[in-house]
Amino acid sequence: MVKATVKVFLSGFFKDHDFADDEDIFASGYANSLFVMQLIAMVEKEFLITVEDEDLDFDNFRSVDAIECFVASKNAVPVTT
Repeated sequence: MVKATVKVFLSGFFKDHDFADDEDIFASGYANSLFVMQLIAMVEKEFLITVEDEDLDFDNFRSVDAIECFVASKNAVPVTT
């Protein structure tokens, strides 16, 4: 569910690019600071979590897989593949 939600969000911004689960969103040159803030807001809203200051590490949001792991860690729910 997390991966699908994140991919739908990404497709709204990057219509001509389908991100692989492990693809680095930032290294691809697709992300800017406004996008990162929108991504964080979506993660908080969709997954009912709070992204704390100490969570603001690019590694937590670098890929679809990383976001899934981050959400799982905040919810203490095991990641399923």
